[in-house]
Amino acid sequence: MNDVKITAVRQTVYADLMERYENPIEHACTVHEGQSWIARQGQQPEGLCDSAWESMQWFVHQLAEGHGNFYDGWMRNPMSAMISCNDGFRPVSFLLECVE
Repeated sequence: MNDVKITAVRQTVYADLMERYENPIEHACTVHEGQSWIARQGQQPEGLCDSAWESMQWFVHQLAEGHGNFYDGWMRNPMSAMISCNDGFRPVSFLLECVE
C-alpha cells in the first residue's frame, strides 16, 4: 500500500456567508495553508480535521491502493487529486499525492 501526502494548498473564507448564516464559533478550522500530513495504510493522519477526512477518504484509499486517474484525466498527475473539505464558510483545498 502506498503512502498518500495530503497538503492544504488554499483556504477560502466567505465572510459574507459567515455573517449572514453562521453562529459565531471560537474554534473553527485549524488547518493552515502549507500544512501537510502523510496517510499511511490509507488511514486518517493524526491531527487532520475529521470533516476534511470525510471529504477525501475515498480518494486517499484509492491512491493508497495504487488506483488513480480519477474522472478520466482530471488531474495532470494521474496519481493525485484536489479535494476540498465540506465547510461551506471556509473551505480548504487539499492536494492528495501518492508517495511510492
